[in-house]
Amino acid sequence: MNQPLSTSSPDFIALRRRIHAEPELRFEEIKTAALVAQTLRAAGCDEVVEGLGKTGVVGRIRGARPLAPGAARRMIGLRADMDALPITEKNTFAHASTVAGRMHACGHDGHTATLLAAAHALAQSRDFAGDVVVIFQPAEEGGAGAREMIRDGLFERFPVDEVYGLHNWPGLAEGVFGFNPGPLLASSNTFEVKVVGKGAHAAMPHLGVDPVVVASQLVLALQTVVSRSNRPIDAVALSVTKIQAGEAINVIPNHCTIQGTVRTFSLEALDLTEASMRRICEQLPVAFGATAKLQFSREYPPTVNHAEQTQAAAEVARSLFGSDRVVMPIDPTMGAEDFAFMLLEKPGCYFFLGNGDLGGDHRESGHGLGPCALHNPSYDFNDRLIEIGQRFWPALVRARLG
Repeated sequence: MNQPLSTSSPDFIALRRRIHAEPELRFEEIKTAALVAQTLRAAGCDEVVEGLGKTGVVGRIRGARPLAPGAARRMIGLRADMDALPITEKNTFAHASTVAGRMHACGHDGHTATLLAAAHALAQSRDFAGDVVVIFQPAEEGGAGAREMIRDGLFERFPVDEVYGLHNWPGLAEGVFGFNPGPLLASSNTFEVKVVGKGAHAAMPHLGVDPVVVASQLVLALQTVVSRSNRPIDAVALSVTKIQAGEAINVIPNHCTIQGTVRTFSLEALDLTEASMRRICEQLPVAFGATAKLQFSREYPPTVNHAEQTQAAAEVARSLFGSDRVVMPIDPTMGAEDFAFMLLEKPGCYFFLGNGDLGGDHRESGHGLGPCALHNPSYDFNDRLIEIGQRFWPALVRARLG
């Protein structure tokens, strides 16, 4: 690819499908990152940096419009994610995954192609004052690639004043924007509780301390964290998803392990939830003669939008596509997103762009029989969104760097 792509969306659709056919997992996005960097250079970006956050790519585009008298030069960041998932694709169309056990089942291929199309348009027009930084991030799927890019100096090297990102959203009508000034996605956290009792023969339970019974009481008690420890208006999800104990059916084991996830829309609710869980895990088992230890791992913080940037982005969407194509506020979801780390550092907005109904009418023949839902082996990104994003991103840049 020595020549820049044309501004026509078919070129970027072809690029999206190329990425889809060659999916790479978190921090393994070698081919994808190389393709992104090559495309950015061919488009005429003023600076392209590779290897930020291991496999991340960043491009800088300088605007050609003069600054207003006395105004400081500002910088805006636009972000897309690049990694795929360890899922076996069930689609059989021409651009289906060629790598066994790997698939772009969340649309990161589409996010990347859309931002590349926008970067191309921005580099061609440069009709703005200031700089645009296009951020292609690795490892959103569980690898906290946004955090790794920040730790690697992303915002020191590119000190953006604002940052924006989007995610396609199956179930939301095609091309409809969903904004929420405030929390849009939840924090993602995991926990493990190891309950230690005293093993015995199952026929002589009085000689032991059954950790399975204690674990069962803990599962029930942990549900009160949501219903009785947190405020009713604070949304919290606490789900025990795995219990492991024992090796034989006639033996009371020495220990039992409970695992699960916690989701919240605020750090305050998360702090309270963790503290309540620790209290229950430390004190309840003692009543049965057992002990328990909680390991609580905070993975992604809640994705909380800033009001000014959200209002600005929504207004751009309304002006381009009409008020009927904008939903604000849209209901938050308990899913998680590591763009949250960027919003902790910089003001900005993360929003949804409707991928169409779950029936997936946009998919070509040869798709799987499952719904067109995120993380589903029958999912495929709606290529018609590329043109929408190619129009939206430059319009947002002009609005914020006009």
